[in-house]
Amino acid sequence: MKGAIVRPGVIADLVKRKLSLLGGNRKIISRFLLAVLFIAVGAWFVKHEQTEVGQVRNVLFSSRWQFVLLGVVVTGVYIVLQGFMYKLAFASSRNEVTLRAAILLFLKRNFISIFMPAGGVTSLAFFTGEVEKEGVPKTRIHIASSIYAFVGILSVVLVAVPVFTYTLFNGIAGTGEMIALSTVILLIAIIFIAYRSIVRKKALYRLIIRISPATEVFLEDLISHSIRIRYLILTILVSIAIDLTGMLDVYIAMVALGFQASVFYAVLGYLAAVLSLMVSPFMRGLGTVEVSLSFFLTRFGYSAVEAIAITFLYRFFEFWLPLAAGALSFFAKINKLLMRIIPALLIFVLGIINIISAITPAIHERMLRLEEFIPIDLISASNYFVLISGIVLLLTAVFMFKGLRNAWGIAFILGIVSMVGHLTKAIDYEEAGVALLVIVMLVFSRKEYYVRGNPRMHIIGIRTALSAAGIVLLYGIIGFYYLDKKHFGIDFNIWQSIRYSIQHFLLVGSPDLVPHSRFAKDFLLTINLSGFLSLSFLFYTIIRPYIFKASAAPEDLIRARDLVEKYGESGLDYFKTYKDKQFFLPEGLNAFIAYRVAGNFAVVLENPVAENPEIMKKCIVLFDKYCYENGVKSLFYRVPEKSLPVYHDLKKKSLFIGQEGMVDLATFTLEGGRNKALRNAINKVIDRGYTCLVHTPPIRDGLLQKLRVVSDEWLSSTQRSEITFSQGMFDWEELKQQTIITVENPEEKVIAFVNIIPDHSPAEGTYDLIRKTQDAPNGVLDFLLVELLKYFKSNNYTTVNLGFAPLSGLEVPVSLKERSMKFAYNKIKSFSHYKGLRLFKEKFFPQWYNRYLVYSNDYDLFQVPSALTRVIKPPV
Repeated sequence: MKGAIVRPGVIADLVKRKLSLLGGNRKIISRFLLAVLFIAVGAWFVKHEQTEVGQVRNVLFSSRWQFVLLGVVVTGVYIVLQGFMYKLAFASSRNEVTLRAAILLFLKRNFISIFMPAGGVTSLAFFTGEVEKEGVPKTRIHIASSIYAFVGILSVVLVAVPVFTYTLFNGIAGTGEMIALSTVILLIAIIFIAYRSIVRKKALYRLIIRISPATEVFLEDLISHSIRIRYLILTILVSIAIDLTGMLDVYIAMVALGFQASVFYAVLGYLAAVLSLMVSPFMRGLGTVEVSLSFFLTRFGYSAVEAIAITFLYRFFEFWLPLAAGALSFFAKINKLLMRIIPALLIFVLGIINIISAITPAIHERMLRLEEFIPIDLISASNYFVLISGIVLLLTAVFMFKGLRNAWGIAFILGIVSMVGHLTKAIDYEEAGVALLVIVMLVFSRKEYYVRGNPRMHIIGIRTALSAAGIVLLYGIIGFYYLDKKHFGIDFNIWQSIRYSIQHFLLVGSPDLVPHSRFAKDFLLTINLSGFLSLSFLFYTIIRPYIFKASAAPEDLIRARDLVEKYGESGLDYFKTYKDKQFFLPEGLNAFIAYRVAGNFAVVLENPVAENPEIMKKCIVLFDKYCYENGVKSLFYRVPEKSLPVYHDLKKKSLFIGQEGMVDLATFTLEGGRNKALRNAINKVIDRGYTCLVHTPPIRDGLLQKLRVVSDEWLSSTQRSEITFSQGMFDWEELKQQTIITVENPEEKVIAFVNIIPDHSPAEGTYDLIRKTQDAPNGVLDFLLVELLKYFKSNNYTTVNLGFAPLSGLEVPVSLKERSMKFAYNKIKSFSHYKGLRLFKEKFFPQWYNRYLVYSNDYDLFQVPSALTRVIKPPV
């Protein structure tokens, strides 16, 4: 509009939205930057020791193969012991698993922990299938996994305390090691105190239940199945044996390389590596362990070459061999997940190869041949790009595992850069061959990477990176140009200022630029740091998963409402065109799906509205394809039992979640002994002068204002907030067009109301909001609901839908999921209002019909409560 004024509030809102977008992802961003930092530390260490690393390669190739083979055997024993430890952890929680299943569980979880933030702890949620086949429910698996994780930390402490105590008294251990050990001991103490509090249902137990009521089922299972102390002690002993194999691997590495072999130094080195692994949240300490163990060994008299060689060989035993075994374990069952894992693994390996290749000396004969065709500056640039691509590939591998389309694109580009870079930096055709293999594998598996990136974040990232680049380059150019010659020994011209600023912003560095003062070093550091943060943020914004938030177009809403009028047959159809919904309208089908997106799920309200069951089935298939392409999974909420065969034909799973009550108006009556309590409650309300009035649309604004007061008071007194999705909220414009029944006192004050909404099931009536004031007399809702039933009966309806009673009606639970729901319904206090809702509706003697949640994978159920909690919130 010409001459329009932009309100300050609009600008503030835009700024707030951008800040909230970043603030909401603070945890992910911090983990990402921390991961980059750990990898950078490892890369810096090896780069700093570049001369020694070249010698290390020669030392490793000259190691005694008999002892290397012995180290491989010890690693095999280590893997078996890990499986045995899992088996004993399950026995501690009163469950039995085979050693084979336990070993596979360890190998797969150890493998996946490389790609998961927080390492092995996070990975404990994965790969329970083999164990579940042996009859162990998931809650018990998580209990056993928790025992396994706790004992793994405890055994290190049990070994480390006497060792570090001895070294402390003899002046061997440093402050850093003692701080790390003290931190782990403190962690053990906190875990133990937390466990006692939970078992005794003290403050921590109550706090957890208040924050997350759904965890009460797990905690009750933990408390009710006491741990078998005998097997717990055996688990600890096996865990100590595992630590001993790790120490033995360090010792074997010393012997295999022909260096001074010391059992004491091997023990200390192992403990230092494990303690650093515990504080590293990413990629099982890659980079951190190498630095800490190498540094530790140099303190005990080993040269840098010897320390690095021992570290690399130990990590080959302890890290790379179990990693390879974990990758091979997935071949036991070929599935789509494997098509995610193999490319991620290859990308990870290529990243390691790139870094090692870039920081180790090239083969002299090849370099001489290459310099005949390529300038030395281009060779140096190729080496730099191989190094940077290696670091980025390590990070990309993590996001590849998540199935991100942008991660696949970045990996493919970096694969090409790696292949060309290896050839142009030193004719390293071996590494280039690995890069080619990765490219081929990426092309082969490209369809498995479908989760979209966030275009809004892309724009923010590009703008931020470009803005930062512009500001920092301007700062660098001006700084270099006006710097006194004493700081670098160079009187910079404008072109030198531009070149050095760009090189340091891109972290390339300049060998000919030597700082002569502290100020000069700090000046370069500020440019490097700004470049590092800007490029890291740019990578994160490009790689970040897309959060799907489509909005319904006006023409889609018109089409959806037309389909509801023609083919609607449910009391929930009214809410399928509510303002919080998004619509999937496949071309060529008389059908649509109403849904909302929460996290990784598109939650569908009940069934699709469709011309017939066959069309409905086709619509579901197309919707699943649509979800797949947009990186979300479909969930169908409150599906009627009669519709389940359609979903089961499509290989979907179902979970009973509650019942819906239907009152038969032909048989409903207030007469008879069973209705005496209901009659008495209603009569008391009538005797006090309360009356019911029916208001037809359009509803007057004055009445709507009174209803607003009732609604607000009800929400406040019950400490609830408005929810949507399968029900409505107080919406002025919607209520204005609906029939409303109110209860009023003799002074015409509205104390309760109910609104009637369209029901597309033939001859069925239903309602939405039923609310009352805090001072309304007991029985007022009974009175209101009876008057509602009378109204429907007088208007020739045959049934009334009383709505959904969650979790109720499950008489004989079969599966663990159903037993958990039954337990929650009967025992958990925070679910007690569901029982009250069921009892209120039981007064009217309805028939109950089962309703289900339909999903694709059991693992989805872990995230379903969070998804449902988010979809019921009103749209902003």
